[in-house]
Amino acid sequence: MLEIRNLTKRFGDIEAVKAASLSVPDGAFLVLLGPSGCGKTTLLRMLAGLELPSEGQIVFGAQIVSDGNRNRAVDPAKRNSGLVFQSYALWPHMSVRGNVEWPLKVMKMPKADRAARVGEVLRLLDISQLAERYPNEISGGQQQRVAIARTIAPRPSVLLFDEPLSNLDAKLRVEMRTELKRLHRATGATTVYVTHDQIEAMTMATHVAVMNHGRVQQFGQPQNLIDHPETAFVATFVGTPPNNMVPVVKNGTSYKVGGRLMPLTAPADRCLAMYRAESVKLSDSEGETTLPMELVETSAIAGRVMVTGLAEGLRLTAIVDSLPAVQIGDIVQFCLPPRPDCWFDTDGERIR
Repeated sequence: MLEIRNLTKRFGDIEAVKAASLSVPDGAFLVLLGPSGCGKTTLLRMLAGLELPSEGQIVFGAQIVSDGNRNRAVDPAKRNSGLVFQSYALWPHMSVRGNVEWPLKVMKMPKADRAARVGEVLRLLDISQLAERYPNEISGGQQQRVAIARTIAPRPSVLLFDEPLSNLDAKLRVEMRTELKRLHRATGATTVYVTHDQIEAMTMATHVAVMNHGRVQQFGQPQNLIDHPETAFVATFVGTPPNNMVPVVKNGTSYKVGGRLMPLTAPADRCLAMYRAESVKLSDSEGETTLPMELVETSAIAGRVMVTGLAEGLRLTAIVDSLPAVQIGDIVQFCLPPRPDCWFDTDGERIR
């Protein structure tokens, strides 16, 4: 349904998006995930038709809607897509009903059909009781529902969301994630959702494109990104808690790991060893595979304890069953397993 072919966007000398390519099936829920400034919103704006690609193509179904190589683009209003902005962007002088009805008026839908569709959408978003209120009379979460209702009213085949939950409190974000998934199932629209929150990505997406510095680092289903990260960036950005990345440097016949010599066999003289948090243990005593670290943070997580240590710029996180009798600031021995979960080269590319 949605295909991006070698898509690039330049602003002067700056490449905001670099040769991005991916393809998702009809009805997929694609999340563009990455830190601020990684290019995900620029990519979404190109999908919406608000930016023209410098190179590459965007295809909706069988139609090329943007072609940077030929400097051509289909008008945003003719792409059969809908965009939900981060700021809601509701008309303040229109009621909830008026906001939702507006795009249907623009389509010149008959009045009776408009009324029926507005009622249907308001019920779907559970905001029928707000129909005659104005945006300043309802909460942020309710405004977000209105913005979504207005977007889906014309039945777009592609739904675009630009960090729609970032203005909501934590509890409401969790509730709205559930509502958006329910809405996705009800509409069947192919959805593209931008966020920097990897929990949102992992809980909502059928497909995830992890972006950094304008490039798609990895594209695939959520669990595959967790199980088989292709780059060090993906390994440390996706997952809760993130994976540990430890520099390994050959030193004579041994290897220096996190500043200590350890009996380890590495695939290169300089590389990065990845350890999942659940693979790292705490030890009561110093050993040949332990690293003494200052305890800087503890947190309960799913009935276990997440423990974080810091030493000479290296940060390690372990998931343990219970916390030993230590306090923040104490030196704790973090024990690394004999084999890392996987290896990356110094450029962050996976070795094995």
